[in-house]
Amino acid sequence: MTSNTENIPMPKSNRALFLEQMKRTFRSNKLTGVGAAIFLLVVLAAIFAPLLSTHDHIDQNILYRLEGPSDQFLMGTDAYGRDIYSRLLHGARISLIIGGVAIISAMIIGTAIGIIAGYYGGRTDDVIMQFNDILLSFPTLILGLIVVAMLGPSMQNMIIAISLTSIPGFTRIARAPTIVIRERDFIEACRALGYRDWRIMVYHILPNVLSDVMVMASLWLATAIRTEASLSFIGLGLIDPVSSLGSMMQNVSKADVLLNYQWYFIPVLFFITFVLAVVFVGDGLRDAADPNMIKKR
Repeated sequence: MTSNTENIPMPKSNRALFLEQMKRTFRSNKLTGVGAAIFLLVVLAAIFAPLLSTHDHIDQNILYRLEGPSDQFLMGTDAYGRDIYSRLLHGARISLIIGGVAIISAMIIGTAIGIIAGYYGGRTDDVIMQFNDILLSFPTLILGLIVVAMLGPSMQNMIIAISLTSIPGFTRIARAPTIVIRERDFIEACRALGYRDWRIMVYHILPNVLSDVMVMASLWLATAIRTEASLSFIGLGLIDPVSSLGSMMQNVSKADVLLNYQWYFIPVLFFITFVLAVVFVGDGLRDAADPNMIKKR
């Protein structure tokens, strides 16, 4: 016997309203639109780095060390004669991979933990959130530094470190709305129909907290890229000749800056511009998810 209540209708208006508000925000907020354009441009450049590069990014030629911008080297060369432009493209690619994979991993793990804590409550919630508070008590960079120092500098270990520092934030973001949603009528109806807890959490609670989680992910992507750059800058990141935005800045000494400013200035300018673009996009998504902003518009 087929029941019309097999699929309990859940409020989809929040998601629809979020998408509509997001479109309006990107159209009306110029900074968000510019940030989105820069972010997309950098992502495309990173994806097609092997095609856009003019030289091998790890190829050293001491005869061309500290060259200025020219037709042969668009942004000059570093102290080892490596093309800065090519290294910048591959460095952005590595930084995006580390930051993106770390945030996606943290988002999946943290959201799952947060939903479980908020849905079951009681003792489960207390234990999870106490451990979560312990992780939150450590500054992001310090916790990442401890993990990388223990595991050793590598791409995989940096992803683990950044993910670990980001999980507590996603846990809190997912837990708060879950506590409210679990008391809603459509959740009670699901329980009355005998739905399993995992089905309720995946099919009925997750879609309602996903917009908040995605906004958090966009904002924390900038933090993840900054953390990678910071760890690489202090020597706990990727090992040369592999390039990332942080390692490119780390290789520069004060004397080199005076001799060849573009080696340091170009990666720093690129890093700041890209991080600001990610922040602008995250702010736009946050405005789209903010009920007060929705009411104003």
